[in-house]
Amino acid sequence: MILAPLRGVTIRCFREVFADIIRETGFTEAVTPFIPAMAGSDPLKDRELRDPGSGIRDRGSGVRVTPQFIGKDPVALRECLEKVKAAGFETADLNAGCPYPMVRNKGRGSGLLRTPDVLRRMLEVGCEVMGAGKFSLKVRLGVDRSDELLGLMPIINEFPLRYLTVHARTARQMYEGKCDVERLREIEKLAKVPVVRNGDIPMPEVSGGRGQVSGVGCQASGIADGSRIMIGRGFVRWLGTREDCKELLERYIAASQVELFGDASVLGRMKELISYWKELPQWKRRWNVIKICRSIDELKSAC
Repeated sequence: MILAPLRGVTIRCFREVFADIIRETGFTEAVTPFIPAMAGSDPLKDRELRDPGSGIRDRGSGVRVTPQFIGKDPVALRECLEKVKAAGFETADLNAGCPYPMVRNKGRGSGLLRTPDVLRRMLEVGCEVMGAGKFSLKVRLGVDRSDELLGLMPIINEFPLRYLTVHARTARQMYEGKCDVERLREIEKLAKVPVVRNGDIPMPEVSGGRGQVSGVGCQASGIADGSRIMIGRGFVRWLGTREDCKELLERYIAASQVELFGDASVLGRMKELISYWKELPQWKRRWNVIKICRSIDELKSAC
């Protein structure tokens, strides 16, 4: 089980506050929300890489942290990967699946699926710098059609990737509509590397040791026991159903107050998280108050 990258949510502070639950649930790895790899920018500072109190490195969470990068410049990607490798990160991931129009229209994220030559160069750099079996790729089934990834599999199969994560929707779908499980199965048959399933994955039961997936919900979704899965939204929503949810939220607020400056920043982070719970019965009414809270005290009272 791999914790999916959710922008603004599954950040370092979140992974540390919820570290025990992440491990106990069965996650063995967390992919960071994407880091820009663009020419002329320097998103990775030495302190972010080496200091567990900031940036992307966790404080002894016991879960592998894999930095994910987004971009279309192989030179910029190389610079970023060399930095994370020198800092001791053994694995890295390329985002070729972000569905947001402002990203894909610039040729990044799922936009890479429209530029096979650029995708190939990015994969060449990733596998060269990180080494065989150390670089992974996260994609959608396509931008407009669910058969687009099928046409790119000969390119993807050229590289010794660690795994290929497939969110079984198109970029146009964003997070709406059903996942195309049949198309995903076709990809699994063609892929020469392990395929990690992503997109509407139910929270599974965990048995047979860490990371072993089983349970009725998974079987109903066509996920065999022991499959590799990546869960993000499902896990975050599940946190909102826990009996100790309020206590966990207070811990997250306290940790965020240490890291951020001012109520506004902390409130923004908490509202981003709680927005994943707003459809849960126990949070529907609370959300109407939470979304207009202007102070941490108001937020705590509303929860």
